[in-house]
Amino acid sequence: MAAHGDVVSHAAGVRRRLDFDVIVVGAGIMGSCAAHAAACRGARVLLLERFDLLHHLGSSHGHSRTIRDAYPKARYPPMVRLARRLWGDAQADAGYRVLTPSPHLSMGPRSNAALLAAVENGGAAEVDMGGRWGGGVFRVPDGWVTAVSELGGGVLDATKAVAMFQALAVKKGAVVRDNKEVVGIVNKDGGGAGVWVTTSDGEEFHAAKCIVTVGAWTSKLVRSVAGLELPIQPLHMLTLYWKIKPGHERELTAAAGFPTFSSYGDPHVYSTPSLELPGLIKINYDGGPPCDPNSRDWVSGGGDAADRVARWIEEFMPGHVVTVGGPVVRQSCMYSMTPDKDFVIDFLGGEFG
Repeated sequence: MAAHGDVVSHAAGVRRRLDFDVIVVGAGIMGSCAAHAAACRGARVLLLERFDLLHHLGSSHGHSRTIRDAYPKARYPPMVRLARRLWGDAQADAGYRVLTPSPHLSMGPRSNAALLAAVENGGAAEVDMGGRWGGGVFRVPDGWVTAVSELGGGVLDATKAVAMFQALAVKKGAVVRDNKEVVGIVNKDGGGAGVWVTTSDGEEFHAAKCIVTVGAWTSKLVRSVAGLELPIQPLHMLTLYWKIKPGHERELTAAAGFPTFSSYGDPHVYSTPSLELPGLIKINYDGGPPCDPNSRDWVSGGGDAADRVARWIEEFMPGHVVTVGGPVVRQSCMYSMTPDKDFVIDFLGGEFG
């Protein structure tokens, strides 16, 4: 530990202080990536996690997340393309893969402005669905746009990716501590003395900078330590896996080239190809009811997402996916949603403007 900061000797009951360049609070995918990036730049990094590492209580667990370059807002596709290169660098360093490339299909009514912008920004090309993926997978209404970005999609193994970035950060000298709930972040003497981070068990850590990446808990933490209200609303999401009809299992796999896809409109539905659970495909509703991350309803939370998706499947993929009996697997997750659906990346006080 001494290699990463100054350790102050202490008797029982006396706080221990370690000095770091950067303390990252929250060890989900964003915090783990931030710790890795800082460590790669030579910073002394401490990564703190409130729960067990790789827990399933937030937004970074499970085995599949979509990566795509089809975004309605033009600022995002260049970021995604840069991110792909960085994912490749990290995988090469780790020696294993967490990203499975795939095409990405965007579809929906031609009147949907967000869809048209996503197709344009992602450089997708409109295609005839009749000859794709064995033909007849999707029953698309007349007047709909169906556009494919051949290299624009992909599936990220979420939990494996978090573990990868934590391991790479440690390899670069970072310190990772779990079951450390942060209850205080204090910027003393106008910032000249750095930031003091206190945990619920009384430990205190000192660093030049502190990065908060606690996802659905962001509003609660920032409110408690700074009195600032951030418009970040946690949403209770359901990850839904549906049974593929017998005889079609191979068609809908990533290995067969089946795409990630987004269906715009009401409901907005998205999917990843069959990959982590053979014979099942993940098809989700892009939304969910507001929730408190500390007191979610694990039984009935997620609202009517499963019913919405079932109706969509019956209309658009009736020959390939089973809806009778509902989804085979339901997993809880959370979104952390802002009013404009953009990320919050800023300094406390808004120095970015």
